[in-house]
Amino acid sequence: IFRLQALFSFVETAWGQSSSNRLGVVVEAKNITLPAGSKATLACHSPRMIWTQDRLKDRQRVVHWDLVRSSPEYSVERILDMSPGANQRVYNGFNKGRISVPESAFSDGNFSLIINSVATTDRGVYTCNLHHHYCQIHQSIQIQLNVTKIARKEKRYWDGEKTVFVVLLGSSVALPCVNRRPLWREGLQEDQQQVAHWDFQPPGVRPDRADRLVDLYASGERREYGPLFARNKMSVAEDAFSVGDFSLSISDLAPVDKGLYSCHLHHHYCGLHERRIFRLTVGPPLPPALTAAPRILENDEPEPSTEDVERPRVVNVILPEHRGYFMQQMGYILATFLLLAFIVAAVIVLTRRRKKRGVEYDLRYERGNVISGGEISLESTELKACNQEPLNSDYKNNLLKERDMTKECNKDFDGKLWK
Repeated sequence: IFRLQALFSFVETAWGQSSSNRLGVVVEAKNITLPAGSKATLACHSPRMIWTQDRLKDRQRVVHWDLVRSSPEYSVERILDMSPGANQRVYNGFNKGRISVPESAFSDGNFSLIINSVATTDRGVYTCNLHHHYCQIHQSIQIQLNVTKIARKEKRYWDGEKTVFVVLLGSSVALPCVNRRPLWREGLQEDQQQVAHWDFQPPGVRPDRADRLVDLYASGERREYGPLFARNKMSVAEDAFSVGDFSLSISDLAPVDKGLYSCHLHHHYCGLHERRIFRLTVGPPLPPALTAAPRILENDEPEPSTEDVERPRVVNVILPEHRGYFMQQMGYILATFLLLAFIVAAVIVLTRRRKKRGVEYDLRYERGNVISGGEISLESTELKACNQEPLNSDYKNNLLKERDMTKECNKDFDGKLWK
């Protein structure tokens, strides 16, 4: 069972790839929505599909070889060019009879450049250019040529960008340039190779079940399918191949026109296979337009309203602050009061201590306490009493008087010390 499933999946994948190659490469995809009853134009343009009916096809194909020298200074030189039905044109007289391209180039696709008697001036990068102006195709290839005087150094290699030939001086070499596509060979009829057609795929229909609308050929033949073209609802310009415009016009759109439209362009001569897809959706029709706008006369102008216009009222709403913010502010206030109270208490305590120390000092000074140095302080009143006692005139002389006064003072002083 698994093998059968794998086989079916492979067949489906291969079929999808072959069908995609057969249909062409999708170069454009659009979604278009238009109202019913309108006209749709699905644009499909390609300048490469223009057929000028020029029978001189040989003028459309050209091959030319160019040489790029990097020393002594950078320069580009045209070596030769050639077109079908015309002789080769060699631009430098030194190269005439020495450099050529096979005469059968446009018959077998061999455009190789043959150089006889290689000289040191032949060193450089050669470019083979193929131009097809009718199909707007341009192809080129580069080959580098180096010249050596030693035979054992002859070789051919790839440097990552181009092929390099190392050739012995005086020998012959053929720089390859081969393109065997039918585009570059004779025997093809252009008018039989160009085809354009439109397909319509309704919703829910597979791509291989799409309906063919019209086939267009460069020779002028046109094939229309289905009853729609008979009623001239869909059309493609008659000069489509002359201007390269294969747009499809659909008039009077209806819901049945909804679906997928694809424009296929095939130019077998030039190898062109393109496909453009349009998804068309039909919407409701547009409302009918008014025939005439109502006219207002000068006397019928509406009177301005005298009523007071109510002015808008502005209401200011004060939202309460968050509880957390309120508690934070209260905390700041309480901390400030506590700090002030602490400062006041400290000032009061220091003041009281200072006053108490002053009172004790005064009491000690008045009572005459013993000082730490071992000295004795006497009260000034007692000394004054001893010194200021009136003299007694009964003593015979002053010496006796002083001796008696001294004794009395010593007695009083000894009594105080014992106390």
